[in-house]
Amino acid sequence: MKKTPSGTGRGYQGLAPTTAGRRRTIVLLVMCVGMFLVQLDVTVVNVALPSIGRELGGGLSGLQWVVDAYSVTLAAFLLAGGALGDRWGHRRVVVAGLGLFGLASLLCASSPAAGVLIGARALQGVGAALLLPGTLAVVQRTFPGRAEQARALGIWAGVSALALPAGPLLGGFLVTATGWRAVFWLNVPLVAVAALATLRLVPGGDGTPEHRMDLPGAALAAAALGSIVYCAVAAGGDTSTVTVAVEALLSAVLLAGFVWRERVAPAPMVPPELFRRRAFSGANAVAAAMNFTGIGAVFVVTLYIQGVQHRGAFQAGLMMLPLFVPLAAGAPLTGRLVARFGPRPPMLAGLLLGVAGSLSLLAVAPDSGYLLLVPVLVGLGAGMGLLTAAVVAAALRAGPDDRPGLSSGVNNTARQAAGALGIAVLGSLVGDPAAHGSFRAGLHQVGLLCALLWAAAALLTVWSVPRQGAEDTSAS
Repeated sequence: MKKTPSGTGRGYQGLAPTTAGRRRTIVLLVMCVGMFLVQLDVTVVNVALPSIGRELGGGLSGLQWVVDAYSVTLAAFLLAGGALGDRWGHRRVVVAGLGLFGLASLLCASSPAAGVLIGARALQGVGAALLLPGTLAVVQRTFPGRAEQARALGIWAGVSALALPAGPLLGGFLVTATGWRAVFWLNVPLVAVAALATLRLVPGGDGTPEHRMDLPGAALAAAALGSIVYCAVAAGGDTSTVTVAVEALLSAVLLAGFVWRERVAPAPMVPPELFRRRAFSGANAVAAAMNFTGIGAVFVVTLYIQGVQHRGAFQAGLMMLPLFVPLAAGAPLTGRLVARFGPRPPMLAGLLLGVAGSLSLLAVAPDSGYLLLVPVLVGLGAGMGLLTAAVVAAALRAGPDDRPGLSSGVNNTARQAAGALGIAVLGSLVGDPAAHGSFRAGLHQVGLLCALLWAAAALLTVWSVPRQGAEDTSAS
């Protein structure tokens, strides 16, 4: 598919350059709002759980599923969300995702019981899965030139990263000021404004109806991905070993069934030959490694600050700022670097910073001062800040031009599923924060494992991601 010339943007060719540029900027901001809401609802609920438990009950297991129901369904339906956008048009699917997300938020805010809230949270996850690949696909189509697209992706990734610190802080303020239901009521007007702006500003007609939807493949993908993330969640909780083992076996069977279906389907949802593109498979593998190590290590460090050193939630949030600030601020800078040098240099720089941050965990002990933790936080935050926008740009560049939803869905699925696995695996390595001796040993194991994975991802980047201006020979 022929690229639209840089600076024009699909659907804006008839407008004056200044007007077209202004509208494309507003479209970017609207897509960032959608992405921000998706990421915010991963973290904002955590600080509201005690209040939810007091009012609705449900026990510890119920409260865990208030959080996990969203993550499981989000990961399960991302591939389907991207495929639907490619077929029916990303504007249409983004608006549908916003509508479903808003309706689910309304149900969450008015839930009379824990079971209703869990079901509404699962519905929220489905809406987010429709919305997330679509926002990225709309950004790609709105900014078709590689340089401007890279800068736009940097802003998109930076806004996404802001949701990590904003979730606990905003959630804490709303819960304290008005109660836990305000956490969900807030979404409703924001979603309504974003949906209207999307209908008004985003050009339609970007669907390809001739792309048939592989319904059995979509169902198997949703079942497999949901099962994998559920297994990771269960492994990190109090679920019995036998149950986790059975769920892991089921995940493997479903995943094998999905792979088989995609090999024999006449119109596969995820064409197998796509993964023979070296740059595509490599970029998505690096994205998975980034979230496995990054999100998992953030979880472990949070356990250390609150469970081992017994810091309060607000103080812990402040202590994590050396991680969150470079993560959010680095993404727009990365977009500019990718525009100038291509994705490979910032990817390598971010991965090496991740190695340094992970190895810094080896110096941390239960009674360590905060200054020993700062290099860990800065290394991880700056590493992910440089890496996120670059790895997304690399995956989109390597994917098919006429199916941005597919590329976005695969990339986001790799990151979401790997993040859940990282929390489960690295959390199991450190164990109970109350057992300081074993926790320290586990913390050092996490540091070594993460450093090795970051380093392996750096080697994979050198092998798979082409230099700026080089032809992609990954399929050969």
